[in-house]
Amino acid sequence: MVTFPVRPGRVRALQGVAVFLVVLGLLLWWLLPIGQAAPRGSVVFSTGVNSGVYERYGKLLKEDLARDLPEVSVALRSSEGSQENIARVASGDAQFTIATADAVAKYRMDGRPGADRLSGCARLYDDYVQLVAAKDKKIGSVADLAGRRVGVGQEKSGVRLIADRILTAAGLDPKSGITPVSSGIDTMPGQLERGELDAFFWSGGLPTSTIQKLSKRFAIDLVPLTPSLITQLHASGGAAARYYRSAAMPADAYGEAQGNKAVPTVAVANLLVTTDRVSTELVKGFTRTVIKSRDRIGKEVHPAQLVDLRTAIYTDPLPLHEGAQRYYRSVKP
Repeated sequence: MVTFPVRPGRVRALQGVAVFLVVLGLLLWWLLPIGQAAPRGSVVFSTGVNSGVYERYGKLLKEDLARDLPEVSVALRSSEGSQENIARVASGDAQFTIATADAVAKYRMDGRPGADRLSGCARLYDDYVQLVAAKDKKIGSVADLAGRRVGVGQEKSGVRLIADRILTAAGLDPKSGITPVSSGIDTMPGQLERGELDAFFWSGGLPTSTIQKLSKRFAIDLVPLTPSLITQLHASGGAAARYYRSAAMPADAYGEAQGNKAVPTVAVANLLVTTDRVSTELVKGFTRTVIKSRDRIGKEVHPAQLVDLRTAIYTDPLPLHEGAQRYYRSVKP
């Protein structure tokens, strides 16, 4: 048998090709793991009241999810707000939702059904409490609401939770110190215009379009929620009150309606919430889309611009779902 010598250069080239193929195989294994099929099926995303930020955000996010997770059908379901949203996800009636951190904390502290199954996907943006009053009512503080007709949000909303706590902190009984009116952001502006309300509470991103539109056709005041009130809120609101922080509505949030000046207020974080019933791959894909869609959604829903990869992992009081953890690890610098 005749043998031919193999040139050293050719050996090195073959070794290089072999190394390249091994590296390529590892990359494909990492990016396209065998045995992990693309998420599929149907999920319910519980949003919020008509024309509220949760609802608008949900509609836009659904468009991006349809592109990124084509085998997953997403149904949007309106709600009264955070408290109803959490109950739905905890019970399995919905798989994803948005809710404020204080409402989540209360649900867990109250030991409500399914509370131990809740987990977080991302910290989204902050809600700002907005106390809107008819300008001619001369309401300059929460204490001035005594005896007035006040919109306090719907019963199962996060607005109702924070409104009751703020009223209590100001020394007003939420049931007898005012005339409470159970309404949402879809109806309260009209009620204020018609004189059916003297003021209303809203908790949402800035600016909230319905309040922005109201301010252009009707004279309103944005009532300050001062740091001293927040101190009282922390003292009287129980353990969940630690999720409230002092903040300011920027001067340009509602412009002339706030005298083109910053208005002190209360802020609380919004969380994207799911449960341990939802698969790791689906939560990973859902979380990825939420982060990727920030800029597109933010053009229409301004609060979404504040979704930040660096802070998204802080979903206290909920632990991060394993799927969300895998996504954040995959994009870690």
